[in-house]
Amino acid sequence: MPTLVKQAAAAVGGLLLVALVAWIAWLWNESRIPGTYSVMDYGVVDYGGGSVPRGGHADHIHGGMSVVDLRGPAGKANDRFTLVAEKAKVRLGSGRTIDAFTFNGTVPGPELRVKQGDLVEVTLVNKDVSSGVTIHWHGVDVPNADDGVAGVTQNAVLPGQRYVYRFRVNQVGTFWYHTHQVSSKEVARGLYGAFVIEPREAPTHPGLDLTLIAHTFDAFPALGLDTGLGVRAVRPGTPVRLRLVDSDSTPQRFVLSGTRFRVLALDGTDLHGPQLIANETVEVPAGGRADLGFTMPRAPVRLSLDQTRAGLALSPDGKAEPPAAPAGPLFDPTTYGVPAPTPFGLSSHFDRRFELSIGQKFGFLDGKPGRHWSIDGHVYPDVPIFVVEKRDLVEVTIENHTHSVHPMHLHGQHVLVLSRDGRPISGSPWWPDTLEVKPHESYVVAFRAENPGIWMDHCHNLVHAVAGLTMHLVYAGVTTPFDVGGMADNEPE
Repeated sequence: MPTLVKQAAAAVGGLLLVALVAWIAWLWNESRIPGTYSVMDYGVVDYGGGSVPRGGHADHIHGGMSVVDLRGPAGKANDRFTLVAEKAKVRLGSGRTIDAFTFNGTVPGPELRVKQGDLVEVTLVNKDVSSGVTIHWHGVDVPNADDGVAGVTQNAVLPGQRYVYRFRVNQVGTFWYHTHQVSSKEVARGLYGAFVIEPREAPTHPGLDLTLIAHTFDAFPALGLDTGLGVRAVRPGTPVRLRLVDSDSTPQRFVLSGTRFRVLALDGTDLHGPQLIANETVEVPAGGRADLGFTMPRAPVRLSLDQTRAGLALSPDGKAEPPAAPAGPLFDPTTYGVPAPTPFGLSSHFDRRFELSIGQKFGFLDGKPGRHWSIDGHVYPDVPIFVVEKRDLVEVTIENHTHSVHPMHLHGQHVLVLSRDGRPISGSPWWPDTLEVKPHESYVVAFRAENPGIWMDHCHNLVHAVAGLTMHLVYAGVTTPFDVGGMADNEPE
């Protein structure tokens, strides 16, 4: 009898082992992503507790308007630019030469300045970037066909090809542009630049208006191409606006010493009633922007990229090189500025409420075992698809259950931050397009759905995005003819 029991136990153990192996093999096979696929064919549809769009459960995926029809207006453009993507050797301020991808031979690419209300036309030409290129207008609420996401709103522009973007700019502020094809690699190598939308009426006293893009080249942090301290002459009494852009995949901290200053805007949106502050460190999330303003004093002023040699010294004679000041307490956008009326708030009635919970989960990502990023407990591409209808008032609760910082960037719309960690915002209304969610933080944000399309919502640490921290917000009835992979080899991250 004992022998029979042992044999039975061994048989059961063998069957369980076979079942376990078969289950793991099934999980592995299910995780594999085809070489060509539509982002609309995967994911878990989430209506946020709202009604199912008219036409049935799958109408938003398989019928309706194509993204190619969601274009900017016709007519004569006020501003026309051509950006040529090409390989080039670029010399940093330190004298080091790097192999870069450039727009028009420079890194950063040309700064594009336009006026509010302008119809803008940009022709992208790919000279020799073999992996293909697009242009995403980060923070600009463009029509969906001009959003520049390979495999979602267009095909990647391959060598010898071109693509024309046309859109009217209704916002004012500091934005930037970058490729959204193999972006985790191509942005790092230089395919980005500043995009500034100025008010239609020029200021009476324009002063100094300077854009500074933080970027890391082969482990060398820089402002523009300057890895050291740049100097510039500025007359005392001059109004100064420093537009700070973080084009890296990690947060950048800026220290402004020698003067009191105001944080005028975040992510291209002016803050209401910004007060003078001093000795506060301004952290800009990956992909984010912050505008600092002050009146130039008689003594030198220094902007430092914290814990690096990169910085900018302003002085009356343009020669001073003041030492870097130590970092102070972090600027807190949730309490800064003066409250003002907003079109909706925590007590509003929302048409849809979504939860975006960021975690990590053991399993397979495209056949690769490991602990992968997850959204609402799912690993890419089996992540949520948030479905909305035009004019919906939408609330999203974002929770970060990981030990990493996640700068979440929703294309095509700005969100209003309502609360952080359960505490309502007490300062100026804050409308970011790139929201830095720190470990174990939570935010409640909201927006009015007014820009139809298929919009990426992803972590702007682009290494995280390519590793699966990407999902989509879809307006009901909008479809795409483009595929990830395919003949154009589209790789949006």
